[in-house]
Amino acid sequence: MAFAAFRRILSGSSAPSPLLRSSFASIRSNSTLVTLTSPKLFISGLSRVTTDENLYNAFASFGQLREAKVIIDRASGRSKGFGFVTYETVEEAEKAREGMNAKFLDGWVIFVDPARPREAQPRQPPRQDFQFNSQSTDIGFTTNKTVGWCG
Repeated sequence: MAFAAFRRILSGSSAPSPLLRSSFASIRSNSTLVTLTSPKLFISGLSRVTTDENLYNAFASFGQLREAKVIIDRASGRSKGFGFVTYETVEEAEKAREGMNAKFLDGWVIFVDPARPREAQPRQPPRQDFQFNSQSTDIGFTTNKTVGWCG
């Protein structure tokens, strides 16, 4: 039975067994204990191929969406595997959380949690570069005497 469910996931079937669905729901059951205070939801477990449009379409049936955003890695241009969905009201966000938590989206199980405000990051002091055996010129270039031929 478990192998059949696993094969169904790999083959891309959109209708997983109720046993499999309930096991994923029990993984994150503690997230339903937190009450929502804002209409913004944090969506984790997204596939690398999930786009803003896919996320919007998946959550549009639960209410009036303001925004659906998949977070993209700047270096690779690929999804980081999470995103945010913002509704007009907290009630709509609560319905979406109950309806989409531990469900499949683009072949992956997603988890829906309340979004927390971004924590203020302390400002880092400017980095001081270490200069071992080097000379600085007046224009800001650094030369290193130890780089060169060996022998």
